Amino acid sequence: MTSPLIGRPVLASHTGGRYVVVQARAEDAPALEALQRVCFPDLSEGEIATAEHFLAQQSNFPEGQLAVLDTGTGRLVASSSDLRLKIDFTHYAHPFLEETGDNLFTTHDPEGDWLYGADISVDPEARGQGLGALLYDARHDLIRRLNLKGHVAGAMPKGYGAVADQIPIEQYVLAVIRRERRDPVLTMQLERGYGVWGIIPDYLDDDSCRDHGVFIVWRNPDYQEEAG
Repeated sequence: MTSPLIGRPVLASHTGGRYVVVQARAEDAPALEALQRVCFPDLSEGEIATAEHFLAQQSNFPEGQLAVLDTGTGRLVASSSDLRLKIDFTHYAHPFLEETGDNLFTTHDPEGDWLYGADISVDPEARGQGLGALLYDARHDLIRRLNLKGHVAGAMPKGYGAVADQIPIEQYVLAVIRRERRDPVLTMQLERGYGVWGIIPDYLDDDSCRDHGVFIVWRNPDYQEEAG
């Protein structure tokens, strides 16, 4: 079998080198779409990133598009998608498609001083092996290399849908922050050093989180203000 790493620099690795992070390329686009569909079965069709979206994202900001390969099988088992933005923290509550330029990353700002996390996906069959954490570490490495202020994202509180008829979203998120509840997405992000800035209503069309997003922030401890 031809190695999936030929001509692809490894950005990070895990589990003795079995799983490696590489920059996503055009030939990965169909696998990236397939991964989206298996990871987000409740997301509306209009918000699913297709192969065409991934190609546009790579064109607009190649460094921010990452993939995890299983070197044993050659399969693409996880990915993350990011763009650079200037963030107004007093007006953070934007719908996902508005913030990401309809998933094409046409809103990417080469001078943006924050990395915006549009997506992270891990194949259900590969979960529990630290691949999400591997991707977050790679994103933070990119932030440090670019000397950005940090990372922001609209987290999907995917456990909220199951209890939405019992408690409001604010109470749910507070319970997750206090570790009284565990959310499949938000808990992991809090454990990676992110803080909750606020809640975004009507962030996207996904019943698992009842359309809410949670605006989260990780600040780069190594950020250096540029002189002048």
